[in-house]
Amino acid sequence: MSSLTEKDRPIVQLLLNTGTCPRCILRFCCVGSQTLYRHPYKDLMKDLKDFLKNNQEKEDTVCFDVVDPPCKRVRLEHTEEGPDNVNHNGALQQIPSVNDENTTMENSAVKVCNVCLGILQEFCEADFIKKVCQKVNTADYQFTSFVFSVSLPPQLSVRERATWLLVKQEMGKLGLSWAKDDIVQLKEAYKWIIHPQLSEKLDVPADGKVLFEVSVVFAHPETDEECHFLATACPDCFKPAKNKQSVFTRMAVIKALEKIKEEDFLKHFPCPPSSPKDLCVALDIQCNNGAVFVAGRYNKYSRNLPQTPWIIDGERKLESSVEELISEHLMAEFKADSFNFSSSGREDVDVRTLGNGRPFAIELVNPRRIHFTAEDMKGLQQTINNSSDKIQVRDLQLVTREAIGRMKEGEEEKTKTYSALICTDKAIQKEDIAFLDDIKELKLDQKTPLRVLHRRPLAVRCRIIHTMKSEYIDEHHFRLHLKTQAGTYIKEFVHGDFGRTKPNIGSLLNRTADILELDVESVDIDWPPALDD
Repeated sequence: MSSLTEKDRPIVQLLLNTGTCPRCILRFCCVGSQTLYRHPYKDLMKDLKDFLKNNQEKEDTVCFDVVDPPCKRVRLEHTEEGPDNVNHNGALQQIPSVNDENTTMENSAVKVCNVCLGILQEFCEADFIKKVCQKVNTADYQFTSFVFSVSLPPQLSVRERATWLLVKQEMGKLGLSWAKDDIVQLKEAYKWIIHPQLSEKLDVPADGKVLFEVSVVFAHPETDEECHFLATACPDCFKPAKNKQSVFTRMAVIKALEKIKEEDFLKHFPCPPSSPKDLCVALDIQCNNGAVFVAGRYNKYSRNLPQTPWIIDGERKLESSVEELISEHLMAEFKADSFNFSSSGREDVDVRTLGNGRPFAIELVNPRRIHFTAEDMKGLQQTINNSSDKIQVRDLQLVTREAIGRMKEGEEEKTKTYSALICTDKAIQKEDIAFLDDIKELKLDQKTPLRVLHRRPLAVRCRIIHTMKSEYIDEHHFRLHLKTQAGTYIKEFVHGDFGRTKPNIGSLLNRTADILELDVESVDIDWPPALDD
């Protein structure tokens, strides 16, 4: 419905008399014209009063200068006898006569709306829009469009229910039904008003699919007081939450309103809603950019560098990590709040990662800067590589959240190539290790290693050594090149881990073997895409 018709007259009079603002009246009249809600508040009030002054028998539909086609007017036929207005102890209160023009004019003076608590009044004005834009501009985000969101006080749902029951009864007296689902939602109406104003001031369009979000959090001091009766009627809907200051959250209130019976609601909450003591307050104006994802491959050349910060019982064991050496530069350039690091597997602190490196991805949370060209990323990669001789990165690029899934998908199926320097207690000759080269698809049973048992569940995992190639060094040392299934514990395959990995190099050679050095030579997953140097 894009304009008011005769059937809306009793609703307009009723709600004006009870202290409802013009925009909420339009919502309850199911007016769907966005343009109409954007009219100045005083103009809307004047138009409503003019609408009520018109001859009730006039056939023409009264429009508010809106070009939308008028809906078919519904001719009203009063029933001979409607249900009596009931009081606060059981139902609807007596409403002042809607035919009393003086009463209508007096009650419709500008005051805090008894339904929206001022959201569609004070917070639609230019001063508040200016305040929001100042917040956005000082936050210094890069964005080309925005999405606007709003968080409303929970008791607005309670006040809307009471108002709907009031309108429902009034329409019932006229022999008409009124569907609650046809009422324009407060959030929707608010965005209709706010979007064009913000777009004009910020000089960018509003777009519901973009990553940059401007949000306003509204609160009201009487929330707990007005919702308390619901906790008594529906206690199972309100459970304390660790991160919530009040049990009266929006979802909990809506759930309770769905459960409470109409007659019980009317016993505990005034209908129509009473005029509020206070206006809503804009508790917070927030800006947030959706996460940006950066991927690449890293080489690790140090045998004294963990992949992630090594902190035990609050004490840092080593001064840095692969994660930190990469992320500190990304955080600075993207001006992000925080980050999340992930990779295709991980190496021990004393293991190097060589070859093409290990795929990694970093999620940058709430970045201020998001526009980076390929040249920018190449420069950032060079900055990281110049900052440390312990790591190098390559193929640094922006990726999507979905693309990161490919890195994780191949973790169980991918293969890895290692180079291990092995020592033995008994002397060996070249021919003693030559048979290892002929072993293919060797199946292992690996019980969770003792060294990781504190952080991994106890289990026996079947892993495969696809190929091995030995390189004799001297009587007690040789190098072994292995191609293995992802997730194979190489150190344990060498020394056996007190029999927890079977078979192992020691058992195959029939002597004690241990590992001195281990290098990852390749992680065989084709992601992220290789870039030209």
